[in-house]
Amino acid sequence: MPQQVVRLGALFVIVAALFLVVRARLVPDTFGDIGHYRAAAIDTIAAHPMTYAGSDACGMCHSPVLEVKAEGHHRGVACEVCHGAAMGHIESPGTVKPGAPRDRGLCPLCHGYNASRPTGFPQIDPEVHNPNIPCMACHQPHAPEPPVPPAECSACHGQIARQKAVSHHAALPCETCHQVPPEHKVTPRAVRPTKPETREFCGSCHETEAGTPENIPKIDLRTHEPGHLCWQCHYPHYPETS
Repeated sequence: MPQQVVRLGALFVIVAALFLVVRARLVPDTFGDIGHYRAAAIDTIAAHPMTYAGSDACGMCHSPVLEVKAEGHHRGVACEVCHGAAMGHIESPGTVKPGAPRDRGLCPLCHGYNASRPTGFPQIDPEVHNPNIPCMACHQPHAPEPPVPPAECSACHGQIARQKAVSHHAALPCETCHQVPPEHKVTPRAVRPTKPETREFCGSCHETEAGTPENIPKIDLRTHEPGHLCWQCHYPHYPETS
């Protein structure tokens, strides 16, 4: 047998033996018993003192607040998101009080403008939106519907508004292309605005015979990409040509 084969075999045996020794010494005894992790970790975690109580525990004493919250836009937000861990308060309500944020620092963590947030999520610019006034002066924290429905679409559609502001459609009011029922500004998920559905809608401004100012780009709907919808190639809020 060639010497290189013998040496390779010996090296393989040594590596395998080292692997078994290391595995026996380093892998916890309960690893793999009920999954690809240390089963005893469950007991370790369960032994930690509880710090969060859960919204159901809050309801034992604050049911009127939870009833208001259940009807508002914060119904899916756990109480301890804003008030902090509450187990100490549950165990000793007279001596441990949860926090109650009353300044402007907390709300913008969720509602300050951020382009990565989903369109339609209420967002504000804290620098210009009622500066120096606490949010709760106008909004009830547990049911934070706006006291007056926002007049501008940018209140919830900040990303679209910022993109549209630098496009050729900047001067067009949103209602030019969308029919927006008043109810949409109060219950935006229940009542949706309309969207254009046909090529002819865009053609009312951009068709060669539309009668709009000459500086507006024009096309012949009969020959310009027939069978395709305009927004398959042109993003309506930034409709530059490719």
